[in-house]
Amino acid sequence: MRKILSILLIGTILGTPVFGADKPTEQKQEDVYLLMDLLGATFQTIRDEAVEEVSYRQMVEKSINGVLTSIDPHSGFLDEEEMQDMETQTKGEFGGLGLEVSWDKDMVRVTAPIDDTPGAKAGIQAGDYITHIDDVSVVGTTLNDAVKKMRGKPGTKVKLTIFRQGKKPFNLTIKRDVIKVNPVKFERKGDIGYLRVSTFSDKTGTKLREAIQKLTKEIGPKKLKGFILDLRNNPGGLLDEAVAVSDLFLTQGEIVSTRSRKPEDTVRYSASSGDELNGLPLVVLINEGSASASEIVAGALQDHKRAVIAGLKSFGKGSVQTLRQIPGFGAIKITTARYYTPSGHSIQAKGITPDVEIPRGKLEEYPRLTGWGEENLDHALESEDGKKAPEAIQLDQEDKKDEKQKDYQLDRALDLVQAIWIANQREEK
Repeated sequence: MRKILSILLIGTILGTPVFGADKPTEQKQEDVYLLMDLLGATFQTIRDEAVEEVSYRQMVEKSINGVLTSIDPHSGFLDEEEMQDMETQTKGEFGGLGLEVSWDKDMVRVTAPIDDTPGAKAGIQAGDYITHIDDVSVVGTTLNDAVKKMRGKPGTKVKLTIFRQGKKPFNLTIKRDVIKVNPVKFERKGDIGYLRVSTFSDKTGTKLREAIQKLTKEIGPKKLKGFILDLRNNPGGLLDEAVAVSDLFLTQGEIVSTRSRKPEDTVRYSASSGDELNGLPLVVLINEGSASASEIVAGALQDHKRAVIAGLKSFGKGSVQTLRQIPGFGAIKITTARYYTPSGHSIQAKGITPDVEIPRGKLEEYPRLTGWGEENLDHALESEDGKKAPEAIQLDQEDKKDEKQKDYQLDRALDLVQAIWIANQREEK
């Protein structure tokens, strides 16, 4: 596959340093100088009169961050330490709680907890708001400051106050750990392959291809009925990995396009030939924690009618952030483009609507009755093989077992794969 630029759709793209700027078009040059004088005078006043001493570097960095965060919740200034953390995170190993977060309503909003991390194990859910960290309110701080407070030495603990819709605020004390993210997990579900992608980090596409090949071999090409691609609570990641994952299932056509303010900067990504599933049924599971790169994959497969999208409407993060490094200071992260599905649909603030909506729930199964049918009626004609079912009406013993809580959405997705496979078989006949 061709080389493509690594773009972080929940994070950033690593770009080249930019120190210049376009000439002002809406204001006269003199007005810009006057505004810069105003900024300088403000800095000097803060320096001379603020109740606590503030360095010029702090003022500049916070000013830049203030301007960027006022544009949208995904832009901001990163110091050198934060920039290094972000680069480490894209490689799939970093320290912390394992939460993908954003800034919303002066609080930290959880986009998604990452599988098998302290945050996920503690029960934090997508859509939760973190209002306090170690009993200190996040109001008046920034997202970067809040993230710094949640990070720390592995083994140490942090107390989070959580607001969840429909519930009273509650506290969780979570032990920090080194987060090693395995982006792809897989499992056999009878004659169906289950693929779980928790994030789009380095080599996700390659690992997913290997998982498909292993499941195909384990189940057997002749028995294999299809696959489920689980993108629930996947917060996104690298654009090139989203393209690589989509390309595993598509044989041609556009996967996604990114469009900036300038039409000439539009970039389109297309599929190469070859479908790893050889046309077998595919169901993609999404929910409100599926964001960015996850939405690219779901949108591409939906538009090309290659998969049935099931679950709940996705998060709706359809923008691209560019990271411009400034040596010696850190980096500027700024939203530079929106991305669009092959049909030209913008996901920003809309999300992907599933073809089949499956709510969270628990299936309550009622006992099945045996000995209740035509064969049990008096003087009923026997079947051609002469066999007759038990006459007594009794509860199926297996239904009396206290089964563990099941994943309702996954169970319905398995039903969908089965149904599509059966329908395909009938068409072939």
